[in-house]
Amino acid sequence: MALVGKKFPNLSVDAMNEMGDTFKLNILEEAQKNNKKVLLFWYPKDFTFVCPTELHAFQNAMAEFEKRNVMVVGASCDTPEVHFAWLNTPKDNGGIEGVTYPILADSNRNLSSRLDILDIMSETYDDETGTVTLEGDNVTYRATYLIDEEGTIFHEGVNHMPLGRNVNEFLRLIDAYTHVQEKGEVCPANWEEGKEGMNADREGVASYLSLN
Repeated sequence: MALVGKKFPNLSVDAMNEMGDTFKLNILEEAQKNNKKVLLFWYPKDFTFVCPTELHAFQNAMAEFEKRNVMVVGASCDTPEVHFAWLNTPKDNGGIEGVTYPILADSNRNLSSRLDILDIMSETYDDETGTVTLEGDNVTYRATYLIDEEGTIFHEGVNHMPLGRNVNEFLRLIDAYTHVQEKGEVCPANWEEGKEGMNADREGVASYLSLN
């Protein structure tokens, strides 16, 4: 079920920072109380392969996100302790040492279940034992959410496990949404910061297409 246009779930989740502190983080509250946009990205597992490249890519772009008043949060279903171990593993050994943004530890899968981003292929119920057997890893796909200052989701996307994300595309989407908020215009295909938007009416699209 698409969540775009809806409020992000009001749920507090364990999180870990680079100092080794475990704390509760509520994405909806962070957006609203700090008047910030939030980028929340989920990855399957700590200590894997594509995942550290993504965490470092988001870290490398932190100055750009901060310039746009955007809070970056990573997330997986690993525990806070595993996150901290990975945060203390050097980059040249496959670790994420140097990452400074918080990482959610949704080990009970409360939030990822609400978002419906878990890799569960099927569920089998055994009438005799009353147990449920899952097929799949029960970890998250590479899901990304952009949330505005009111806590409303304005972008969601889900990649399969082998496909790493393009961080610059999220910066572009944030710029486009900010343009819509500030100018009241819509952003056409391939819009980038500095390009013109268009009025959301017949004359607007006709004028834009005549020049492009």
